[in-house]
Amino acid sequence: MSTEIPKTQKGVIFYENNGPLEYKDIPVPTPLPNELLIHVLYSGVCHTDLHAWHGDWPLPVKLPLVGGHEGAGVVVGMGSSVKGWKVGDYAGIKWLNGSCMSCEECELSNESNCPEADLSGYTHDGSFQQYATADAVQAAKIPAGADLKNIAPILCAGVTVYKAIKSANLKAGDWLAISGACGGLGSLAIQYGKAMGFRILGIDGGAEKEELFKKLGGEYFIDFTQCKDIIAEVKKATNGGAHGVINVSVSEAAIEASTNYVRSNGTVVLVGLPAGAVCKSNVFNQVVKSTKIVGSYVGNRADTREAIDFFVRGLVKSPIKVVGLSQLASVFDDMQAGKIVGRVVVDTSC
Repeated sequence: MSTEIPKTQKGVIFYENNGPLEYKDIPVPTPLPNELLIHVLYSGVCHTDLHAWHGDWPLPVKLPLVGGHEGAGVVVGMGSSVKGWKVGDYAGIKWLNGSCMSCEECELSNESNCPEADLSGYTHDGSFQQYATADAVQAAKIPAGADLKNIAPILCAGVTVYKAIKSANLKAGDWLAISGACGGLGSLAIQYGKAMGFRILGIDGGAEKEELFKKLGGEYFIDFTQCKDIIAEVKKATNGGAHGVINVSVSEAAIEASTNYVRSNGTVVLVGLPAGAVCKSNVFNQVVKSTKIVGSYVGNRADTREAIDFFVRGLVKSPIKVVGLSQLASVFDDMQAGKIVGRVVVDTSC
């Protein structure tokens, strides 16, 4: 340990799935030899945090658990084997907290697919606390002077959609459709897609979300609460269908629709993880149109560095609302009710 660290801290913890989200004093963790101890100042709130709380994914969650995996803060301590970091550095806590770095997937830079992956806010206590640990290899390096409250959502939402867009293999001028365009992930996907030279079509519901879509530079918005035939509307707006589709919506019906409005030889990218959902695609249609359906799961260290660079250069901004960590339970309520526009970030100091 390299600086004076308190013994206790404020955090939000739950002891059973769907149990009370308790804002209370909890111990400050001690970093392992390979870990950083990060003073978390801000943390984004992700839909995945809801799944961790509900325990509705086919992946066991650690209990009790401190959730959160979009933590931005300052290194205040480190284990004995850590190299390349110093106290005072800005650091980010990502969904991938650590991986073995020796299996085939890690060798191929697919660390998130490592069978031994350790996940922040799921199998490893995360960023809904004032001090948290992260493997020094996987922790995100944040440039000095960066706006920590605005960069927090980049560490998961930003990296995730940036990698997903790369997975669509588009070229400048192609149409990129975003299903669920104005939530926490979609609002960043709009900006990354535009910065990468694509034409952006967004699908979401309500006037408030349409306003945000246009503000962020989107070109064509479809309100699914008003449109009677989304598939036909996408094909009409894009003159034949989207070249690539990013599915950050948690609607199974929306995912199935995307396999029909994607253009011939286009790519449907699955990102959102609605519990128990199935992606349905008509085989005849998919073969004749030669379309692809791919999954994209967060990103590796290079994706993280590149996604952060877009933010630092001012090409991507986080449309955020900041609330106190003590208000996390009400944020979860709003998220479940579909009331969140953009991304909520919690300030761990209150």
